[in-house]
Amino acid sequence: MGLQLCYIIIGMLVLFAIFDLIVGVTNDAVNFLNSAIGSKAAPFVVIMAIASLGILAGVTFSGGMMEVARKGIFHPQLFTMPELLTIFLSVMIADILLLDLFNTHGLPTSTTVSIVFELLGAAVAVSMIKIIAATDASMELWDYINTAKAMAIAGGILLSIVVAFFSGAVMQFVSRLIFTFDYQDRLRKYGALWGGFAMTAITFFILVKGSKGATFMDAGTITWIKTHSFTIMFGIFMVSGTIFQFLISIFKINILKPIVLIGTFALAMAFAANDLVNFIGVPLAGLNAFQNAIASSDPLTIPMVALSKKVQSQTYIMLGAGLIMVVTLWLSKKARTVTETEIRLGQQDEGTEKFESIWLSRKIVNMFDGLFGTIKHLTPLPLRNTISRRLAPMAERKGVSQSGEPSFDLVRASVNLMVASAVVSFATSLKLPLSTTYVTFMVAMGSSFSDQAWGRESAVYRVTGVLTVIGGWFMTAFIAFVAAFIFANILSYLKVPGFFILFAFAGYMIRKNHHKHKEHEKDKEETSIYNLHNVNDFQTSVSQTFDHLAVLLKGIRESFDIVFNALFEEDLDKLRQERMRVKHFQNSTNIIIANIFKVLRLLSKEDQDTSYNYYQIIRRLQKLTDGHRDTVIRSSMHVSNRHKGLLEVQIIELKEIQRVFLNIFALVETAFRDKEIVDCQQAVEQFHYLRELVDDFNENQIERIRNDSSKTRLSILFYAISGNCVMMSKQNVKLLDIFNESFKLNQKCS
Repeated sequence: MGLQLCYIIIGMLVLFAIFDLIVGVTNDAVNFLNSAIGSKAAPFVVIMAIASLGILAGVTFSGGMMEVARKGIFHPQLFTMPELLTIFLSVMIADILLLDLFNTHGLPTSTTVSIVFELLGAAVAVSMIKIIAATDASMELWDYINTAKAMAIAGGILLSIVVAFFSGAVMQFVSRLIFTFDYQDRLRKYGALWGGFAMTAITFFILVKGSKGATFMDAGTITWIKTHSFTIMFGIFMVSGTIFQFLISIFKINILKPIVLIGTFALAMAFAANDLVNFIGVPLAGLNAFQNAIASSDPLTIPMVALSKKVQSQTYIMLGAGLIMVVTLWLSKKARTVTETEIRLGQQDEGTEKFESIWLSRKIVNMFDGLFGTIKHLTPLPLRNTISRRLAPMAERKGVSQSGEPSFDLVRASVNLMVASAVVSFATSLKLPLSTTYVTFMVAMGSSFSDQAWGRESAVYRVTGVLTVIGGWFMTAFIAFVAAFIFANILSYLKVPGFFILFAFAGYMIRKNHHKHKEHEKDKEETSIYNLHNVNDFQTSVSQTFDHLAVLLKGIRESFDIVFNALFEEDLDKLRQERMRVKHFQNSTNIIIANIFKVLRLLSKEDQDTSYNYYQIIRRLQKLTDGHRDTVIRSSMHVSNRHKGLLEVQIIELKEIQRVFLNIFALVETAFRDKEIVDCQQAVEQFHYLRELVDDFNENQIERIRNDSSKTRLSILFYAISGNCVMMSKQNVKLLDIFNESFKLNQKCS
């Protein structure tokens, strides 16, 4: 590697540092935003502003963490400057691609795990190349790698998962016993003490333990803080407790809100202090290696002994990185996607679940159900009753959470922030780059588990989500190691061509992920239109429900039109696209049904007729989406398996069925959208005509079966499609009948 290429690589490392800050903050914003956003402790803009200030403060505490990138994973004195630049460039390319991939799919992963295993993979690759090229066998692989430090980091990360979950669960259990879900009265009694304790815990770990890495503090200041830590903490407890009591008594303020906001600031600060190394540590190490090599007489071959020594990071560089992180925090749409995953897994009430049930989650839920059943029987009855009363959710919080409501309350939000910031900051003080993502996620899951958020209606789905995220974490380590290992080999052997190949590959993958995320966002926007507002007003809710039905019917009608034509033309690509949209329609239907449940809760027990109508809507919707799914899957599988296409006569018959079938859909859709009947009798007549058509065409099909012109699979497909069309048309007519009755329109569809 020539010196000119080294200059280019240094420039690329600086550029990649900016990109890595962007994708890294996008992934890690979930760590410090979720508790405040999920509990709605303040307006979104206020939460973002406080988190931004926390980031800017935290970057000045991260100086000590920068040592990890320089000498935490390998021994830099055994490598030359070009070899280190190869390692660092491989790491940055792999890191950007990996984090962008996880951000696209809305899965929080660990920037710490990714950077550690990328450094390990690239260092192993370059070390192996050096060993192979060496003339003697004096050096082994483990001589190049700082195995003790690497194992300590990996062990600390794995241990933090367990510690974070149980810390969150225990702290939430104790907090809920103290305050219960109806916490307002108890908060007035001893909330000031609890708030003082929270502020003391946060400040102790952030200020006292984190001060060792601060770039703006000299040794004397740090020593004074450590020496007087007890006095400082006692003072903070007294001052904050007094202020909180004053706010409670005089201004009647819910002090949990400022505690959550202060905790958000603290966790954002801890995140920046602990995770900044993941984004700029490698480029800074590369720049430091380059500067030391250029200052020597032989820059390309001199060992990088200078990197094994302590180097003080520049505060202005940290603040510049902090500004990029803050701008990304405000502008990144992918950050919202990642944040949504954790909030939905921790929401207190049942709602639309993001993940499906799998066999492993069912096994885990059954195992814990049996375990807690045993513990329950062993617990004395008086103690059990006391705990049950204090942990019982308020009656008004039971059921499906409504749009705009907090996903969980301020007690849990404050516990999440206190425990997570304490664990992260303590690890930072020990210079252990544990994963803030792992800690905050597992604390949130532990507190939601302890808070009984994972009830019998949602536990299997929530556990599946947690398993998916944790599985992604293990995949992060594997992918990071392998990708960096491969990239380092490409750069080592191909030199300049390898550099351009990797650069082009990175650009292609980022562009592809960007388009995929836009598709996800479009699907989410299409689903979000079904959110029901003003649930407390019955008539408004009914009107909105039929608006949603109109949108759903329009989507199914357009999908059917595409499926029919694609089947006639044997267009497999379009059929596969529609098959991928099946889940979207299923989710939309589930949201509408959940909305109907909300409306039903507004009805009195005596209003049996309206309740029955809503029950009928649920039945009809389920049959509609089942018919749509069956038709799409059958059609795509038939074409995908390369079975014989439809006969010309079958296409003619199905086109006539298609015309009448879609007309019925359009009539009902228009009625729901405009809140007025287009022509009820016309819909009924068209349904009867369709049924007669299908009966006639079925007789024709029987004749084709007899003369063997229509094979078995073709006949099954024809009967299935025609039968689904009749069934779905009937459901449309029934929905139109319910619509008439709901809006007191004196027309009966029969």
